[in-house]
Amino acid sequence: MLRQYELVERVLDYDPDADEALLNRAYVYTVQKHGSQKRASGDPYFSHPVEVAGLMTDLQLDQETIITALLHDTVEDTLATIEDIEANFGGDVARLVDGVTKLSKIEAMPEDERAAENLRKFLLAMSEDIRVLLVKLADRLHNMRTLHFIKNPEKRRRIARETMDIYAPLAERVGMYEYMREMQFLAFEQLEPEAFKTITGRLEQIRKQDGGQVDAIALAIKQSLAEAGLQVEVSGREKHPFSIWKKMAERHVSFEQVTDIMAFRVITESEADCYAALGNLHTTWQFIPGKFKDYLSTPKNNGYRSLHTSLIYENSMRVEVQIRTRNMHQTNEFGLAAHWAYKQGDRPDGAVGWLRDLIEIVDASHDAEELLEHTRMAIYQDRIFAFSPKGALHQLPKGSTPVDFAFAVHTDLGAQTVGAKINGRHMPLRTPLNNGDVVEIIKGKKAVPQLSWLGFVVTGKARAAIRRSVRLKERAEVAEIGSKLFEEISGRVPAKIGKKAIKAAVKRLELEDEEALMYAIGAAKIEDRDVMEALVPGCTSDMEEPEKWSRQERAISIKGLTPGVGFQLAECCHPVPGDRIVGLRKQGPGVLVHAIDCFELASGVDADWLDLSWGQKSKGAVGRIRATLYDRPGALAEMAGIFAQNVANIRMLTLSQNEHPFGIYEVDLDVQDIAHLTRILSALRASDAVAHAERI
Repeated sequence: MLRQYELVERVLDYDPDADEALLNRAYVYTVQKHGSQKRASGDPYFSHPVEVAGLMTDLQLDQETIITALLHDTVEDTLATIEDIEANFGGDVARLVDGVTKLSKIEAMPEDERAAENLRKFLLAMSEDIRVLLVKLADRLHNMRTLHFIKNPEKRRRIARETMDIYAPLAERVGMYEYMREMQFLAFEQLEPEAFKTITGRLEQIRKQDGGQVDAIALAIKQSLAEAGLQVEVSGREKHPFSIWKKMAERHVSFEQVTDIMAFRVITESEADCYAALGNLHTTWQFIPGKFKDYLSTPKNNGYRSLHTSLIYENSMRVEVQIRTRNMHQTNEFGLAAHWAYKQGDRPDGAVGWLRDLIEIVDASHDAEELLEHTRMAIYQDRIFAFSPKGALHQLPKGSTPVDFAFAVHTDLGAQTVGAKINGRHMPLRTPLNNGDVVEIIKGKKAVPQLSWLGFVVTGKARAAIRRSVRLKERAEVAEIGSKLFEEISGRVPAKIGKKAIKAAVKRLELEDEEALMYAIGAAKIEDRDVMEALVPGCTSDMEEPEKWSRQERAISIKGLTPGVGFQLAECCHPVPGDRIVGLRKQGPGVLVHAIDCFELASGVDADWLDLSWGQKSKGAVGRIRATLYDRPGALAEMAGIFAQNVANIRMLTLSQNEHPFGIYEVDLDVQDIAHLTRILSALRASDAVAHAERI
């Protein structure tokens, strides 16, 4: 553990203007407040904040950050208050300590909910001051270093999982690769102990059998570059165990099949020397196609800059080489923290692009599970680079589509997307983007995000925005159904219902507003009788039979509502406009629409039945037919031709049974209404290729 004078001297070494008295007072304050508290290791508790402060001095951070590190647990674990901190150390330190403290008050929550709330508060605090993140990452790193002292294995695994899922990716996204690698190493040991033991054992064997091979390769690289007139430093190492395990899992290969176990780093004097070194290495040793990445011209979101390449050394050995300048190396290892050194005049405010995206995800996410899903997508995926037509560069996860690109540019652009051009060609919205693609988004003023997009978008920001839009639309349409039902309900009470009565009913039912009342009615969250009683208290006391107060006098039109949002068309009967329909209203959003003759309705379904109508001139639904075709060449083509002649698009075609001389197909078709579907069935029955056709 660092002693008081050692910590202060460290700070004064890089910041001679630091307030020595204030640093000393903070050290003494944390020792006094934590007093006789002990850690699981048996060490005095104050050793932890002191070590965290030591990690901050390694990054040469300002004195406010050092003091925050010393005090970060005092409010949580001692009698100290934020007001005490502000009185003794100033408002900025108090704000930083409060930001870190808020993350520690949720240990009693269920795991997913706790992790989500942790992340939510974390991101919001980071958006105000990135130093909150730097202290928290150092806090987590030191806790991971002492994790083995915790006796409860489940608690160790929980902390390790949270570290792997949240803190290591966040360290990566702010460019603190040293922290990321050590966190992953320590978490991997707890989460996959057998794999960890096997891989570290194999690496130890390689080390023993190496015979100085790593040093020899590093020397060969340095000599080759020296002959080209380049002054460089070269170092070599094995890849980290977690990195090797991840590659084995992704490629489904054994340890022996992972060929690029060794990695070498070349430090040059200038950026021009980086490219000169790359050219020399590619002409000296064979370059592996597809393994070159230029993060100099296109840096990562976190500011990471380097050239990456893979070479085939002697005896077909594959080695990875990273080439960068010394300044790049400092930034790459410690990321945003490197910019927070005391001597830097321009300090980042934390509002970097990816962080703004995360804040949008926090606002858009509906629950804990969804928040965790979206943020994990946003903070820990391999990246590609795509360009707007004007040349603006956007980094996206691998597998991203034009919809992901549109949301990355701006949420409003994503919401208005109707089409896209990739490299000048119209392409489907689900097309995966490749490195270097130029993407032009085609938008429509009345366009809205589609539920089907969730089937192919990969970015957390896009998924959160789409789900939020769909939820809002769903709520509005369910509320519209509820308002139509409300007209029926209010017509059965012995009084004329006005705005005043509705406002009083909302208050009695403890709802937020009139829209919330309509949504509750449409989603069957509240019974009709309760609504009637809230409108006119006592009006249902004489109604003993439910039929007397739940009777529906006229059909409710579903025209203008969206299938899959305000209502669902039942898969069992596939109703289309023109069919007589009823709705089943269960607890939850939306109404399930059935044809009146559906067999499911005869099975005693426990739900409220609604008399529904399509509304005048309603068009468009999916109809399902079963066609028995003669098993001969051209029969299927003839059936498809009938669909085309009748302007019916095939949604799905399945061969359900094949018994010579017949093949039985089930087909889903986009049809306008029942008359359109009937014409198609008539045309099929008239065809020599079709033995039988019916609607199902």
